[in-house]
Amino acid sequence: MYKGGFKSALRVNVSNIPGWRTNRHIVVIESDDWGSIRMSSLESFDRMVKAGMREDRNHYNTNDALESNTDLEELYNVLLQFKDSTGRHPVMTGVNVVANPVFDKIKENGYTEYVYEPYTETCKRYDNHDRVYELWKRGIEERLFVPIFHGREHLNVQRWLHALRNGNKSTLFAFDCGVTGIYNGIDGEPIPEFQAAFDIDSVADLPYQKEVIRTGLDLFENLYGYRSKYFVPTNGPFNNTLEKDLYESGIKYINTGKKQREPLGNGQYKVNTRYLGNRNQYGQLYLTRNCFFEPSANGDESPVGWDWIDSCMKEIDAKDCLERIKIAFRWHKPATISSHRVNYIGYLHPENRENGLRLLKELLSRMLKRWPDLEFMTSAELGDLIANEQK
Repeated sequence: MYKGGFKSALRVNVSNIPGWRTNRHIVVIESDDWGSIRMSSLESFDRMVKAGMREDRNHYNTNDALESNTDLEELYNVLLQFKDSTGRHPVMTGVNVVANPVFDKIKENGYTEYVYEPYTETCKRYDNHDRVYELWKRGIEERLFVPIFHGREHLNVQRWLHALRNGNKSTLFAFDCGVTGIYNGIDGEPIPEFQAAFDIDSVADLPYQKEVIRTGLDLFENLYGYRSKYFVPTNGPFNNTLEKDLYESGIKYINTGKKQREPLGNGQYKVNTRYLGNRNQYGQLYLTRNCFFEPSANGDESPVGWDWIDSCMKEIDAKDCLERIKIAFRWHKPATISSHRVNYIGYLHPENRENGLRLLKELLSRMLKRWPDLEFMTSAELGDLIANEQK
């Protein structure tokens, strides 16, 4: 998040100069983590905090959960209140995982073998989740919420199983709570990073990750009826040798940071410079984000009282160089907004969803008023536009 200062403003402006340009006012909203469990229940949250795991210090584990019927219905109700210059409603790109671990079966085999299930099966274990799959299909049909591939699960499977087999106390306790993504160990016990599914500890991890890509994309197609063109690696880390496997599985567009941190194994990382519309050796396009709308992060990763509306608006408008990303439109760039699922989830705390949707409604209203010619696109539609113009 941008914190101000001349040097920071200059750096943010410069970072928006390279790459594909357009005179159109295009907005893409990418929302990560849909389909994953995150916090399984309020009871699990309370058990973990009482055990000394300060998950209450992390806004994801405090507020995020597998999306419910109500979460999706209320989000759609907000999107349906607006139309852009093309006469279409705002559309969000759902950055989705398609599977979750089956905890009881993994425990039965002594944590030696990973077992997963489609998220549609996970939904059957929760109340108020019986229409989630149908609501996703509705979102696709009405072009309100269109999924793309985030990974098979939001979990580094090999690293997680290794920690379970080695008796990591915090990991085992979270496992019994039905939770994989933990940030604070019991009484400060060190815990590995489990959420970055495509991080590697050694190059020996890569063959399994190739399998994850193949099986995950196949499951995505089985669930949604189309092949995902776009891939956003969970938490960002991704070894670039896997781009070939993505290409062979139909991925045309890859999300990346402008400074991509590529894991090489043994704790080594390489930083690669990327920009919007850059191509790799397989002709795949890199797509980048340049705006952030994360109201649920207040008091966690953002200063208390941070105004996410002004923050995101300034990033899009470029009137204020004190914001994290220079206004995209000033540099003739589409505004690609990162806005995670946690901002719209009320399954654990309804007030979290209410606040996120209220601010989203305000953001959409102000954007459309400021730029009457604004166009909302999915990430894949933006990729197609760039690819066609580069021919």
